[in-house]
Amino acid sequence: MKTTYFSSLAIILAMTFISLSCKKSQGENNDTLSLTTASAQLQAAAATCSAQGWASQNGGTTGGGTATPTVVTTYATLKAAIQNTSVKVIQVNGTITIPSGGRISFQDQTGKTIFGSSGAKLVSADQTKDNSGIIYVKRCNNIILRNLIFEGPGAYDVDGWDNATLDASNNVWVDHCEFRDGVDGNFDIKNTSDYITVSYCKFTYLKPPKAGGSGGSDDHRFSNLIGSSDGATADRGHLNITFARCWWAQGCVARMPRVRFGKVHIVNNYFNSTTSNSCVQAGFEANLLIASNVFENVKTPVDLMSKTSTAVQLTNNTFTSVTGNTSGNGVTAFTPPYSISVLSASSVKSTVTASNGAGATLSGNTCTSL
Repeated sequence: MKTTYFSSLAIILAMTFISLSCKKSQGENNDTLSLTTASAQLQAAAATCSAQGWASQNGGTTGGGTATPTVVTTYATLKAAIQNTSVKVIQVNGTITIPSGGRISFQDQTGKTIFGSSGAKLVSADQTKDNSGIIYVKRCNNIILRNLIFEGPGAYDVDGWDNATLDASNNVWVDHCEFRDGVDGNFDIKNTSDYITVSYCKFTYLKPPKAGGSGGSDDHRFSNLIGSSDGATADRGHLNITFARCWWAQGCVARMPRVRFGKVHIVNNYFNSTTSNSCVQAGFEANLLIASNVFENVKTPVDLMSKTSTAVQLTNNTFTSVTGNTSGNGVTAFTPPYSISVLSASSVKSTVTASNGAGATLSGNTCTSL
C-alpha cells in the first residue's frame, strides 16, 4: 500500500490561493484575505493529524492540536516553552545545543506537540552519568514529538541517560524523528508507559563508542530499551507500543528494541546495521508481533533471550544475508486492537529509506498516514 502525506502548509497555500482568486474576481482588496482562511485551513489540516497504532487507543493522541506554535531557537526558550503548561505547540528552528547538565525535564503535562522545521536538531555533547541526555518525559499524556533530530555524543557505558526517555507517560506519538549516538541508548520507554506509537523514526550510531565505562561494556550502542528490568512488575499490562516503518540503521549493535512485559507490534521496519549482534530482543514476559519487516545483513534478527517471553510471533518477514535466529517461540502473539495498513515486505525498504521516509525528513508538523 502507499503511504499518504497531508501537509498542512500545502493545504494552507492552496486554499489561500483559491480564496485570493475568488475574492479578487469580486473586486475585494487582497489584503483582507489571508489570516482567517489560512487559520481555518490549518485547523482542518491539524484535525486529521491523529496517531495510528497503539497511540490511537485509550482516546487517541492528538498532542497540542491546532494551537498556534511557539517558535524557539535557543536552549532557554525551548526549555521555557516545554515547561510552560500553557504552551501547547512548539516549533524548533535550527540547531539547539543542550548545555552540560541541561537535560530538559518535561513532566506532568497533557496535550502538547513539539516539532522541528526542516533540519531542526537538538544536540548534547555530555557523556557523563548525571549530565547526559536531551529530554526526559515523565507522567505526560497526549504528546506528539515530530521531525526532530536528537543527537548525542556517542555511546559510553556509565549508566548515563538516553537521548530521550518516556517514563510513566501515556498516549505518545513519536513520528519522523532521528535518534543518533545516545550515551546509554537512543530512545527508551519504561515505567508503565502505555499506548505509544513510534513511526517513521530512524535510529543510528555515527560516532565510535567510548570504551572503558563503569558499566563494563566497551560498545554500548544499544538503541531502544522497553521496560527497565525483570523486576519492574508494575509494567505488566502496560508498555503497549507500535514500531511502524522505522529504520535501525548503521551502528546499532543491539536493542532494536529489547522488550520486557509489553505487547509490542513491530511492523514494516527495516534493519540493516552490519555492526549488529542482536536486533529484536525478546525479554521477560514480552509479547511480540513481528510482522512484514526486512532484515538485511544483520546478525540474530530475533534474539530469544528469555524462556519466559509470553509470545514471539513472526509473520511475512524477509531475511537477506543474515545469520542467527529468524524464528519465534511457537506461541501466537496478541491481536492488535487497531487497524493499520501493512505494506508487503517487498515494499518496506524503499518506503522506509525514501526521501520522505524514516527520520526527520519532513518540512514541519506534517501529518502521516499509515
